[in-house]
Amino acid sequence: MAATINMDGRLTGKVAVITGASRGIGEAIAYRYAQEGAKVVVSARTVDEGDHPLPGSINGVVQRIKDAGGEALAVRSDLSHEADRETLIQAAEDAYGPVDILVNNAAVTFFIPTAEFSEKRYKLMEEVQVYAPLHLSQLVLTGMRERKTGWIVNVSSHAALHPEVDSGGGSGTVYGMCKAALERFTTGLAAELYADNVSVNVISPGLVATPGVVYHKLINDSNKDNVTPVEHMAEACLRLSFSPASELSGRITYADQMIAEFDLEPQDLLA
Repeated sequence: MAATINMDGRLTGKVAVITGASRGIGEAIAYRYAQEGAKVVVSARTVDEGDHPLPGSINGVVQRIKDAGGEALAVRSDLSHEADRETLIQAAEDAYGPVDILVNNAAVTFFIPTAEFSEKRYKLMEEVQVYAPLHLSQLVLTGMRERKTGWIVNVSSHAALHPEVDSGGGSGTVYGMCKAALERFTTGLAAELYADNVSVNVISPGLVATPGVVYHKLINDSNKDNVTPVEHMAEACLRLSFSPASELSGRITYADQMIAEFDLEPQDLLA
């Protein structure tokens, strides 16, 4: 059965901002939230198809949602710039009202050994993957606290886990460091906001065959059987976006863990 928009779904009336949503996991989350009735603000740097070597664009995602009868807005944002982060939240509020759900999914990633890692690339990764989620959270927190409701979902990676010393290490040390920082930020913020009924969780997708993962050649013969469908990540993120903080907050969780714990049935996505 083809995916459809349910205007009486679990997120009806909610405004959701999703970063890094031109393709891959962010795109999937945008579709799933829209299918549950959310007004979705789709953000990334790639506005139109062909603006980036990888397929996908925020205008394309928004058009699919609108064609299905949903509500969505595309906002170009380079999250390494403070002004773009502020403009994103302001645009969402101007179009739909206060932000109810923030999904910090955007990432800029370089897989380079530490000995060769430049300061410029490190600062860019830290800005987009650590400080941008903090700043965007600050921009929506006042309203969430006033309304005593809100959901922040941060997207991490298994790279945040400590590697075995004899594993060879690979070239993901800085990436893992950024994701580990994001996870600690999440649990700290969840503790700060618990009394305000604002839920903050962090989730890792497992290995998903997104355009970026394919580009970086992260899927190979040794792990191809462990690839997680992107629909599983979208369903897990949805589940983190409607329960009160007293029931579901402060989690460092994983897509497969959420699917199993809550007996979720991943839905087909808009295409």
